[in-house]
Amino acid sequence: MEAVILFPAIDLKNGQCVRLEQGDMARATVFNLDPAAQAKSFAAQGFEYLHVVDLDGAFAGKPMNAHAVEAMLKTVTMPVQLGGGIRDLGTVEAWLGKGIARVIIGTAAVRDPDFVKQAAKTFPGRVAVGLDARAGKVAVEGWAETSEITALEIARRFEDAGVAAIIFTDIARDGLLKGLNLDATIALADRISVPVIASGGLASIEDVRAMLAPRASRLAGAIAGRALYDGRLDPSAALELIRHARAAA
Repeated sequence: MEAVILFPAIDLKNGQCVRLEQGDMARATVFNLDPAAQAKSFAAQGFEYLHVVDLDGAFAGKPMNAHAVEAMLKTVTMPVQLGGGIRDLGTVEAWLGKGIARVIIGTAAVRDPDFVKQAAKTFPGRVAVGLDARAGKVAVEGWAETSEITALEIARRFEDAGVAAIIFTDIARDGLLKGLNLDATIALADRISVPVIASGGLASIEDVRAMLAPRASRLAGAIAGRALYDGRLDPSAALELIRHARAAA
């Protein structure tokens, strides 16, 4: 139970902190004009690890919100994992050099698995793979396109590559507060050795409780977004639940 982490999410669009619905850039709600202030707020609430996505970067194929990310890195001391627009080794190296703890590679994990393996070998423990699935098939290019490959097929490519984690997002639930798709996430975690983090739809303390249940023992954590922003999830109650679970393990 040591590894279970609840990651608060900051999604960046035009330098602002937003949440999307089902990955649709046209359905964005702005929650904070100052991402660094939002990161500071999450740190003050007691979170241990921050999850950041450069949404514009995911579509452009290169970093687009670097200024906002760098401002966050200057503001908080907790580790930050970052995804969106990371498609080559130079970008990986640049972000890690600026203080990002772990990069998340999504589209390139489908299009260029050798790059992911090279990055994971070059920077052990600092490369995660983001698998965003729509009806079981992995979506790419900021979720604008759906491939014909399943999340499990891609995850298995990286079994022995030294990837730190796989972040599995159910696009159909993302931003809609319908609850995590734990069945699919646990099914994936049970069939690979890489730690899996659940993402998409976390809605309440019940999702956190379910993530800590014995059947989910292979999960490394979950990402919380909209539920934190609109007050449906009490950070202190969620983090206390995790602390109790760790202590009991």
